[in-house]
Amino acid sequence: MKIDAIVMREIKMPLVHPFVTSFGKTTDRRILLIELQSEGFTAWGECVAGEHPYFSDEMIDTAWTITEQELAPRMIGKDIATGRDVPAMLLQVRGHRMAKAALENAVWDLEAQVKGIALAKLLGGTRDVIACGVSIGMQPSIEEQLRKVETEVAAGYQRIKLKCQPGYDSKMFAAVRERWPDILLSCDANSAYQLSDADHIASWDEFKLLMIEQPLWYDDFYFHAQLQKRINTAICLDECIRNARDAQAALELGSGRILNIKVGRVGGYTEAIAVHDVAQQHGVPVWCGGMLESGIGRAQNIALSSLPNFSLPGDVSASKRYWSEDIIDPEVTVSSAGEIVVPTSVGRGYEVRRDRVDTLTVRQQRLTK
Repeated sequence: MKIDAIVMREIKMPLVHPFVTSFGKTTDRRILLIELQSEGFTAWGECVAGEHPYFSDEMIDTAWTITEQELAPRMIGKDIATGRDVPAMLLQVRGHRMAKAALENAVWDLEAQVKGIALAKLLGGTRDVIACGVSIGMQPSIEEQLRKVETEVAAGYQRIKLKCQPGYDSKMFAAVRERWPDILLSCDANSAYQLSDADHIASWDEFKLLMIEQPLWYDDFYFHAQLQKRINTAICLDECIRNARDAQAALELGSGRILNIKVGRVGGYTEAIAVHDVAQQHGVPVWCGGMLESGIGRAQNIALSSLPNFSLPGDVSASKRYWSEDIIDPEVTVSSAGEIVVPTSVGRGYEVRRDRVDTLTVRQQRLTK
């Protein structure tokens, strides 16, 4: 698969509703899309880096620069046999995992097309459908939070995840749990707490949460291990798991009992599969987290979620929850049972709407040898 050209595009997509976390409020997404052109084939990847370096040390502007100046030149004109070859090609560049993932995942999409098989099958997926949960941002009031939860429960989502931060946690959990005593409920702190909050966090055991996601520092799993010993609720690790080595160390330390795998956070499909395998060897379930992706990233998350150890509902929800109009056809839909059917057609399973992409594009660069 010779890479003839790489086209970088930044698109700007307005969210249907603002998404509020401990990092702040997001109303629009600036998204870097990667288009690979190879011997008549076209493949796509999406960089999930945010507008600011808050979730990670990457953001779309750093991803654009590093892709243009360092990563893409290592791939253009090269003959690549498989997506698994890409990490070694980019190894000299340290970090920048989200930028690397966009390129690597596009090569996996290309490989699936060349081989005439579904992307999920190429990754090793075994599921025909995936279970879907939903992530709900913080609302101006508990009453509004309850209305949001009611909407998503009625839509059939199998797990409700509530964003939280100090001052917006226990009362909100109590109100939701009182209203829905039996739903699968979890929370996501995005590193908003410290170990000194352990007693407060331990009080959440009464709410019977499936998990507490990344409550402590984004780069830590030692203190998470201390916290896990003091609470009954499972800790789910997110930001601190950058690769399979992190996963192995964290699980052996007892830092958590669940892993969230975000393909961009770990640098691409190759490492995401490796993290999946480490967790499976330890008997630890995983699920696929979301990063407010467009349909391209969403489609690639669906393929990843088809792997066997993705046994918990992920954040791969319907396109309409975020976008008035997505950039893929068909858009991602979720059944009333809270499931998405894994595509069996060749490649990612969703066509990219070039007309929509062109309308949303704010800058573009075509790179050739």
